[in-house]
Amino acid sequence: MNDLKLEYPYKKLSQVFYNDEKPIPLKNPKLISKNGEYLEEIGLDLSDEDLTKLLNGQLEIQNFTPYAGAYSGHQFGYFVPNLGDGRALNLGTLDGIHLQTKGLGVTKYSRNADGRAVLRSSIREYLMSEAMHGLGIPTTRAAAIIDSDTTVYREKTEKTAVVLRTSSSWVRFGTFEFARLQHKPELLKELADFVIVESYPHLINITNRYEELFFAIVDKNITLMALWQSVGFMHGVMNTDNMNIAGLTIDYGPFAFMEAFQKEYICNHSDHEGRYSFSNQPFIARWNLLVLAHSFKEIANHELLESYANRFIGRFKEEYFTIMGKKLGFEKTTFEDRELILELFDVLEICKIDYTVFFYYLSCQNYDGILMMAENFETIKIWLDDYLKRIEREKVSQEERITQMRQINPKYVLKNYMLQDVIEEAENGNYELLNDMLEIAKNPFGEHLKYEKYSKQTPKNLGGFICSCSS
Repeated sequence: MNDLKLEYPYKKLSQVFYNDEKPIPLKNPKLISKNGEYLEEIGLDLSDEDLTKLLNGQLEIQNFTPYAGAYSGHQFGYFVPNLGDGRALNLGTLDGIHLQTKGLGVTKYSRNADGRAVLRSSIREYLMSEAMHGLGIPTTRAAAIIDSDTTVYREKTEKTAVVLRTSSSWVRFGTFEFARLQHKPELLKELADFVIVESYPHLINITNRYEELFFAIVDKNITLMALWQSVGFMHGVMNTDNMNIAGLTIDYGPFAFMEAFQKEYICNHSDHEGRYSFSNQPFIARWNLLVLAHSFKEIANHELLESYANRFIGRFKEEYFTIMGKKLGFEKTTFEDRELILELFDVLEICKIDYTVFFYYLSCQNYDGILMMAENFETIKIWLDDYLKRIEREKVSQEERITQMRQINPKYVLKNYMLQDVIEEAENGNYELLNDMLEIAKNPFGEHLKYEKYSKQTPKNLGGFICSCSS
């Protein structure tokens, strides 16, 4: 019996919120990568052999009773009452961190699916979780990944894998939609009280704690959306069941980082109407929060919640433009600066300039590099001239300004073509690039000389890689 001791605070909720499940192990599991520093940070001190067994549901743990969570959700705007963890298994909680595997077989909520996750999607989630953390963006984390000899059929026959992912909370907006669907206000209160204890303990003794809980969730998502947009991140599937109540980025599926800038870029092959396009993400976040407000209706003042949610976009813009100003080296961002920023987006799109590389070059004062990237030289030059005049008004020294810009403008983000390189190598049994890419993900502001090519603009023949929801 292993010394690992897991707790199950979520299972103190009413049975309707979860179902006990048994893992269905993969054949011949192989540990192909582990996030050593993070494993040490959360106190998950296991040998590689035991870590592999944990991911494969075969580690002997005292009082081990894994479960899958129930939730509903609005998927592409349409309500689906019965969703839940169809392939995620909650192993238990270690010092407040929920351990969850993805791909260990069917659960009560699988809805005729096989409960497996293929290697390519598992690699994408594993790396992207740590890339977002490396960028300072609230996110679930990834601890390890195993490959196997078990196969499933998607568009083709593929190998399956399991990712061990972690979070301070797996409660979703859709969990509250599910609670409201039971038509028992006491279940809503039970869930809300659990969320307060787990994620917002400062609200425990507040009289109007359910209203304050909702306000805090709105505030967290304002920050999250501002950070997503600032780095050019697109989630791809912002359904209400993919929105985390603690304000974390969760469920990495058909995501993408912006390459050549396009405000209306759609990264999900299944998103035919562009509901989850890059420019629409903040508006969808507000829409989802209004759905959440409706779910709170029986335990809080709905009019008050709705009013607070409807102020989302204005407050988002304040935070977003502040971050963008810092990316440009402005100590304070004025309304005049906002015009310069909005002009920049038009210029980047006209000139087809790589979003991340542009800001990195700007923070290195590599203006020639920017001009060389542009398909329309004169357009970007006019903007750069205006920008350089604006920078002259900064009171901080040039050295200090550049240092600050380098701390907010990454040299590397994990673009889809880079991840595809990793996937192709891994599918051929080579995991070196997977582990090297993990180091790049964890340190996007650093130097990775071996992979300098990944800091350049995306090669034209590799850009625009779009994923589907299939995994």
